[in-house]
Amino acid sequence: MGFVSLGCPKNLVDSEVMMGMLSQAGARLTPDAEEADVIVVNTCSFIGSAQQESIDTILEMARHKTKPGGRAKKLVVAGCLVERFRDEIRKNIPEVDAVVGTGELEKILSAAGIAESPGAPSPFNILSQSATSRPEGDHRREQGRFTRDSWDGAVADLPNYLYDDQTPRILTTPRSSAYIKIAEGCDHPCSFCIIPQLRGQFRSRRFESVIAEAERLAGSGVREITLIGQDTTCYGEDLGLKDGLALLLEKLAAIEDLRWIRFLYAYPNKITGRLLDVIAAHDNICSYIDVPLQHASATLLKRMKRGGGADLFLRSIEKMRRTIPGVTLRTSFIVGFPGETEKEFDELCAFVKSAAFDWMGAFGYSDQEGAGAFGYAEKLSAREIESRRKSLMSIQKKISRTKKKSLIGREFDLLLEGPSTESDLLLEGRTAMHAPEIDGKVFINDYPAGQEPKEGEFYRCRITAAQDYDLVAEIV
Repeated sequence: MGFVSLGCPKNLVDSEVMMGMLSQAGARLTPDAEEADVIVVNTCSFIGSAQQESIDTILEMARHKTKPGGRAKKLVVAGCLVERFRDEIRKNIPEVDAVVGTGELEKILSAAGIAESPGAPSPFNILSQSATSRPEGDHRREQGRFTRDSWDGAVADLPNYLYDDQTPRILTTPRSSAYIKIAEGCDHPCSFCIIPQLRGQFRSRRFESVIAEAERLAGSGVREITLIGQDTTCYGEDLGLKDGLALLLEKLAAIEDLRWIRFLYAYPNKITGRLLDVIAAHDNICSYIDVPLQHASATLLKRMKRGGGADLFLRSIEKMRRTIPGVTLRTSFIVGFPGETEKEFDELCAFVKSAAFDWMGAFGYSDQEGAGAFGYAEKLSAREIESRRKSLMSIQKKISRTKKKSLIGREFDLLLEGPSTESDLLLEGRTAMHAPEIDGKVFINDYPAGQEPKEGEFYRCRITAAQDYDLVAEIV
């Protein structure tokens, strides 16, 4: 059984859960597609480039069925692309034997040709709408936010499940790190996004379930956990919790074996003073906040159905830096949104210079049928969108270069990840300033004589050189 997981860490957790169920049912997993009798591709459908990558990967894996001597007998497609293009996949890629949507993960067994145990309980919590809703989500539902009637082949029911600490799962991350998904779905009305239609209404995992999973992972040797969800800062609102994420982080910080705890994807207006205080108060909660702002022009953010603007964001950033000295801030922006004027883009550029983020990503707007912005007029050309993206990233590159150079001579704790992918002569690792997979790297070119650094262990390092985004360090 072979697996290819595309897209975000949330999708990776889904893949790990499906792998866990397959392994528990007797399947043998292999990292080599050439050896697999069944290949599963877990897809992404967030933006056009992700959809194309998913299609290309499906076609690549299909060749293991069709080429002479190919061993694969079944090809299963799972994930977000299935929710969006279920019928098209079946019609246009005949090599695909089965599809499994984001809310149908337990069907992976039958899709792979493995018999399920009669009467076996579901590995998931299947939730009713009343058990998971919050006022904002109910309001969005009444407005038609989750409607996907125009999508050919979309199943009638939106995803309504949650995995928990008892759900089988096989980690594919390095042995010292793991993701924990604390919530599913999204209620926000962002006009550029179709994730609510793909993933359903926002719903939080039970507090005790998250803690139990974290304790089990720590007991197995995991030292870094990253909490993920489409919006982690909404965690617990549907369970009646106030400042649920802050409460959860406090409990997780008490788990002795966890060295680094972080969370990703914070909605700007949900970052409370209590949350900042909790981060500042605990050494094992990384001073790291990822807040995808999407833009800085108030007029454009209004069309995005996001709210906020440069002045409000700068005040919020100032509060974060005041409350958490040395905090690492990451954000991402969409450029080329329909109707984005030169003035609005200039506002964004000026904001990026003022905010001086530690890490920043910029994405060109991608038209998605089903998203509110799909029907907007004044679409920008692909050439103009890419030009603006490059221009914005050139600003950030200079900021990053200055910030990275300021770190030379300073010492940090480092999680060693192993040999570098850049050169066999280097090792590679991360500090607390680096989230897994998305931020720059720390290259290790020296360590004390007689010491052989081990992958997955923590070391003290000194920064000796800096590049635009990456660092060079020695273990001390």
